Amino acid sequence: MLPRLPRLALLLLLAGCVTPDLPPQGYATLPNDAVQGAGDPTRAAIIGTAYAFGNPASLAGNPAAAARAVANYEYLATELPYGPRWRGFAGTIGPEFAAGLTELRGTLGIAPNAPAQPVVEALYAASRAFNAGDQAAAERSLSGPIFTRGGPATLQRLASLPAMPRVAAATAHAAQELDRQDRLGSPRGVGGGGGGGGGRP
Repeated sequence: MLPRLPRLALLLLLAGCVTPDLPPQGYATLPNDAVQGAGDPTRAAIIGTAYAFGNPASLAGNPAAAARAVANYEYLATELPYGPRWRGFAGTIGPEFAAGLTELRGTLGIAPNAPAQPVVEALYAASRAFNAGDQAAAERSLSGPIFTRGGPATLQRLASLPAMPRVAAATAHAAQELDRQDRLGSPRGVGGGGGGGGGRP
């Protein structure tokens, strides 16, 4: 029989070997209104962010749409590199989304160490408020320690996002990988994933 301490150390070592990597900013999920109808939120986020950040002029003057695009990117940065559903994607997706996240957060003044979930929730709340004509509520949603520039400045930045080449490259590559998986008939690229999670255990 193994002594107590070595056995415990062995169990901890084995547990460490099978523990999956976790996103540095934690996992995130998308809200129920991330996509209309019964569509797949993750697929919609991949396609939508690729278009939005590949065509930044489409977001000009539309902070509500920009807030959703940024929130979707935050979600994808936790989901695509770590969700089991997307293991068929190229291994470079993770580093590309990490580099894009640094660029995105620096551009908007989002705290670099902020967990992804509250960022997603705040951006969607701001988008809903702005669409409802309540700019003050939108600004409040973007206030607090997560958004270092404050609500009004962040909302103004969302209304005039500059081109972000790393973000655009990451989202374009994700869309290409989604298309490739679809053409290969991979089950990981199709079907519902709910509000994120991608089938994570």
